[in-house]
Amino acid sequence: MTFEELGLLPELLKAVSDAGYTEPTPIQAQAIPVVIAGKDVMGGAQTGTGKTAGFVLPLLQRLARHASTSPSPARHPVRALILTPTRELAMQVHESVQTYGKYVPLRDLVVYGGVDIKPQTEALRKGVEIVVATPGRLLDHVQQKSVNFNSVEVLVLDEADRMLDMGFIPDIKRILAMLPKERQSLLFSATFSEEIKKLADSMLKAPVLIEVARRNAVTETVTHRMHPVAQDHKRQLLAHILKTSSLQQVLVFVGTKFGASRLAVYLDKQGIEATAIHGDKSQQQRTEALEAFKSGKARVLVATDVAARGLDIDDLPHVINYELPHVPEDYVHRIGRTGRAGKEGDATSLVCPEERGKLAEIEKLIKRPIEQVLVQGFEPGPDFDAAADRGRRGRGGAGRSERGESSREKSAAPRREPRGRSDETRDRPARRVEPAKPKLPKLDFDPSKPYEPKVSPQGTATPEPKRAHHRPKRAVPALLGGGPKADSEKS
Repeated sequence: MTFEELGLLPELLKAVSDAGYTEPTPIQAQAIPVVIAGKDVMGGAQTGTGKTAGFVLPLLQRLARHASTSPSPARHPVRALILTPTRELAMQVHESVQTYGKYVPLRDLVVYGGVDIKPQTEALRKGVEIVVATPGRLLDHVQQKSVNFNSVEVLVLDEADRMLDMGFIPDIKRILAMLPKERQSLLFSATFSEEIKKLADSMLKAPVLIEVARRNAVTETVTHRMHPVAQDHKRQLLAHILKTSSLQQVLVFVGTKFGASRLAVYLDKQGIEATAIHGDKSQQQRTEALEAFKSGKARVLVATDVAARGLDIDDLPHVINYELPHVPEDYVHRIGRTGRAGKEGDATSLVCPEERGKLAEIEKLIKRPIEQVLVQGFEPGPDFDAAADRGRRGRGGAGRSERGESSREKSAAPRREPRGRSDETRDRPARRVEPAKPKLPKLDFDPSKPYEPKVSPQGTATPEPKRAHHRPKRAVPALLGGGPKADSEKS
């Protein structure tokens, strides 16, 4: 099948040809005709299969009838809204919109946080038909009343499962409430879950399910291997691999922002050009790091899972998991950065004994064992295999964001024993100590009987003594005649 057979406009076919594409991928071949027909779509495909073009091309075709060169903002209302979870993915989708729509006079804009909002506000007020945005920054524009959704015809949620993981669903629901009820909605995701199905049921009308690969599958062209290693020797093993091999342009994934920066500094000290990208970096710093990696100035890019989605690097050959992800599905997203569009890729994981449970969950998810390769001089020790069963219990799908450990991990932390207790004492059951009862004053009457006043020997009730009320003496300053001397004179 060719793009011409999909019924695309000549302007779009020319742009596709300029980009060097001749045949559509499976997700494109199935999604483009359905979207052009105006139907809602729930699409799933492995990352790197071209699903972005699968919704951008038909979206441009549907909006082509509104194309205008008029400078009036009224002729350019927002007609398509594409929501993405990360800045990098927003920029990637926007780049695709510009690439495929360069011969169609439709205005487009990318909106994300971390940069000055004023240029975005000015562009929105001049009028744009297609807005690619992250949810948080889009709501900022809603508060500033710089964007209007009354003319929106198409809504696209890209990487919806990642939005769920990052906690964007409340923002998504706020945005959905502001959109016209009569619209076309498209939901695309690399993986599906029950939560995503619930979100789809709330926003899609009789959607067409397009799924070109089994869920949570990894690309067949990627080679998987893992190196067992002790936790304390991980960074030495990583440096050893990079120094003794001809690996170029390596994407290394870690679990935390601090860990990413620290590992990049360590590799630099070892003579390996490295840079880091994570959520605490400004947008300019993230862009510069990505450009340095793409241009070859930096051989290694150390990233957190915030970069697992949206990094579009041509012919990225190697991905290394310095730390395994806490959610098994994130392994699929990380590995999806290599082996794209049918090209070969290499995925290596450094696994310590404490991560054997995570490895087992990943192998269960992708339905294949990962080859174990020992590196001489970095053997993990005899406890590596013994940790498999211990780690497999309770490791499940506890998620962790860049902010820190999950609540499940916190609750699973070992309790510290009190100081001064021996092993023998520690094994005994703790004795329950009852709280001390407060001592009450003795009563000279029976509280169960009604009150009776005390009777004097003469037979009359003894009246209660009257309390004397004394007004406190006011201090008189010495300058006004007060003080000890004045008091003695008065007396």
